[in-house]
Amino acid sequence: MKKAIKLTLAVVLVMGATSLFAQKFGRINTQEIIMAMPETKTMQENMDTFAKELSDNIETMNVEFNTKLQDFQKNYNTFSDAIKEVKEKELNDMQTRTREFQERAQQDYQKKQNELLAPIIDKAKSAIDKVAAAGGFLVVFDTSTGSLAYFDEATLTDVAPAVKKELGITDAPAAAPAAK
Repeated sequence: MKKAIKLTLAVVLVMGATSLFAQKFGRINTQEIIMAMPETKTMQENMDTFAKELSDNIETMNVEFNTKLQDFQKNYNTFSDAIKEVKEKELNDMQTRTREFQERAQQDYQKKQNELLAPIIDKAKSAIDKVAAAGGFLVVFDTSTGSLAYFDEATLTDVAPAVKKELGITDAPAAAPAAK
């Protein structure tokens, strides 16, 4: 009887170890993949053009400001106090507008980059998912971020309920709509 139990236990352990080793894990550097995609080169060209437009606008604003500043400094002694005050206010307003434009330009640049990059990332993610699923990979690690690039959700156990239980977290039932 003991021999049968030992034999059964040995078979179970061998089968368990075999199934553990049969799992396929992969790795990928998504940054490298994204940078190699032709769409990224096109995106970068578009971003360079956009950055040049923004830079040209800022340069135009700076030239205009410097011209007015030089005129102000050159003719300072000939201006009346009222004109000096108006000119100083105009110069201050121009500086403020230029600074605000630079801030908006940075935000616009980042927003445009995110908009153009999102479909490229989605395409790369889709290709990773397809290759990983076709190759039978259980998990693919992304070495560029230290995260998971793909995982077969059906073969993984969600440990969240056990962790919640360990932490004493109970899921509250959904609140009923308020009566009027």
